[in-house]
Amino acid sequence: MKARELKLNKDINYIQALEKAVREKYGDIATMNPKHFWDENKEKEYIEETKKAVKKEYISKDSKEKVEIDGIMVSKRVLTNSIDRTCKHCGSYSFKKEDDLYLNKYKCCYKCYVIKEEK
Repeated sequence: MKARELKLNKDINYIQALEKAVREKYGDIATMNPKHFWDENKEKEYIEETKKAVKKEYISKDSKEKVEIDGIMVSKRVLTNSIDRTCKHCGSYSFKKEDDLYLNKYKCCYKCYVIKEEK
């Protein structure tokens, strides 16, 4: 029993010396219990942030899920996002990569954008 008490005593002395060295180098705040700075408002903020994070995680998980359509696995996200690839000016439907920018930004195809800019 005495050997165990001696070891425990050494451990406590070592911990105290370590805390003292940390306090001297970094200040009193470094050795304080984090619970000391916690209050009801911080608890409410933490709970709200946790709820938002969980909701975001579920949305992300849902968008990564795959659905089988005619033997092909397709992301649910692809099915829910409806991209309008129809030009508002000429009414043509475009599959061209160059039209992506113009359809997203100007709501018209590349051809209609160039004609509009020439006028």
